[in-house]
Amino acid sequence: MIRTIFVTDVFTTNCYVSIDPATGHGFLVDPGAEGRRLAETIRRNDWTIEYVVLTHGHFDHTGGIEALLAEMPIPVLAYQGAEKYLTDTHMNLSAYCDRNVVVPGHRPLHDGDRIRLQANPGFFLDVIGAPGHTEDSTLFLSGADRACFVGDTIFKGSLGNPGYPGGNADQLLSTIAQKIFTLPPDTVLYSGHSEPTTVEAEAARYR
Repeated sequence: MIRTIFVTDVFTTNCYVSIDPATGHGFLVDPGAEGRRLAETIRRNDWTIEYVVLTHGHFDHTGGIEALLAEMPIPVLAYQGAEKYLTDTHMNLSAYCDRNVVVPGHRPLHDGDRIRLQANPGFFLDVIGAPGHTEDSTLFLSGADRACFVGDTIFKGSLGNPGYPGGNADQLLSTIAQKIFTLPPDTVLYSGHSEPTTVEAEAARYR
């Protein structure tokens, strides 16, 4: 089960929960703002979030972590190389928006990792390194939901922006072609700032 929670500070970002219906345990993807409200939502729904996972380190995807962890300590997982974004306010862009967002103490992920729930190891996310928008951009593939959390790599009707620190247009296009468009066509793509779409719909735009 996937639920979208819209969170807003400077920008509105799609935060997601991916919940195993059998156990009520799951993952929280990109808590970009309003950490206290996210904690209240988690409690109200009686979910147990085992891991916070980050598609990349920009502050509009991480800005709610401090307040969230003050309410409920949860391990934060981010791709290798994310530290420069999570600890540098210029790399994560928060300094340019009068914010000071820093996320210390994350656990690093690597391409090919599988993040399993402790409550149900059969419910998991596969980690796919996806550089282009940032160096640490990551895809999280949920086989249980035939879905992929893509962050800002691709949106419904548009591609991600490679123009920020660490971005690379050639890498972005390669990631989209080789790592997203090769997924099953009916895979639902959940991005950071658009409605859900599918691999089939987006691939058709660029043929």
